[in-house]
Amino acid sequence: MRISVIVPVLNEAANLPTLLQHLQPLRQRGHELRLADGASQDASRELAAPWVDALVDAPRGRARQMNAGAAAASGNVLLFLHADTRLPEGADTLIAQALASGARWGRFDVRIAGRSRWLPVVAWFMNRRSRWSGIATGDQALFIERRLFEQLGGLPDQPLMEDIELCKRLKRQGERPACIATPVVTSGRRWDERGALRTIWLMWQLRWRYWCGVPAAQLVEAYR
Repeated sequence: MRISVIVPVLNEAANLPTLLQHLQPLRQRGHELRLADGASQDASRELAAPWVDALVDAPRGRARQMNAGAAAASGNVLLFLHADTRLPEGADTLIAQALASGARWGRFDVRIAGRSRWLPVVAWFMNRRSRWSGIATGDQALFIERRLFEQLGGLPDQPLMEDIELCKRLKRQGERPACIATPVVTSGRRWDERGALRTIWLMWQLRWRYWCGVPAAQLVEAYR
């Protein structure tokens, strides 16, 4: 198994040094790291260049950037990682064990780092909901066999909920996720900046409206 870690970035210079150092042990064990850059205007590219296997230029938009990174990847397993998310130690071994058990894709539990006392509650519900529904979010570091990803046509070209839509398509094909209990740690900055309860309410509204058939393009302004 060789993992291609694909990180979509857009003006993430503040996060990149710690992220790239964090991912070097994976590269040392033979996995690859590709940053899919959506035309950053800060120093993201310069900071990343010495620490990655490739910088991939991509049209702006997380789904488009991740698809571009996947198209250029050489690994047989794709791991999509947000720039503000950190993997647990030995993540590659955990993924290998999950795939060896028969799953073809999966995700990690999540812990949210931030100031709000609501963040552990948010993470608890995210993890339980994901186990019950078979739907995961990008914050949970989705991984998938490359061949399966290609069979699905990659991530849908939409500005929001691309992770939810990918999981729905996998579910329709009968592909249930491996749910790794060891958590990734993701930033709670959007909850801290916007207010935890306000953000929780907004995300539930967006998911409900998407489930009811409202196109992602109509939801993106409310999300921003």
